[in-house]
Amino acid sequence: MTSPLKAAPQWTLTAVPCGSPDARTLARALHQEQLATYGTADDPGATQNAEFDAPNGPFLVARLGDGPALACGGWRTLNTSAAEIKRIYVAPPARGRGLGRRILVALEQDVLGRGPTEVLLETGIRGDLSRSPPVRDHRPPRSRNRERSSPANAG
Repeated sequence: MTSPLKAAPQWTLTAVPCGSPDARTLARALHQEQLATYGTADDPGATQNAEFDAPNGPFLVARLGDGPALACGGWRTLNTSAAEIKRIYVAPPARGRGLGRRILVALEQDVLGRGPTEVLLETGIRGDLSRSPPVRDHRPPRSRNRERSSPANAG
């Protein structure tokens, strides 16, 4: 991902090193919010930055125009068949605009075709993503077979 991904006309999503100042600032803000909400959280400093660097997966930050980075998220390779989406965070001033969902969709689209066949996403029961409607499936549609056990099911 060498060029910014458009999230909306004014928002851009850009892949950055996980150890970049913007990524670290947002990851620390997420960590503090998780501690306040749940009383516990994974320390972002305990994760090797390279886990979110190519080819293991990207780390994205979102900004409005030339402004500060206000949201982030990344995916990392867990093993040859699984990837994990982590650290989706939107700073309070940018919430309510669908930015978290845009980051999630961009990460899902990025992981497609890179090998993993399973994508894991943990959300806390008090987190906004856990209350959101499911994200649309971005894989090519499969043919669907429907059982027709009665005339009411036919059609």
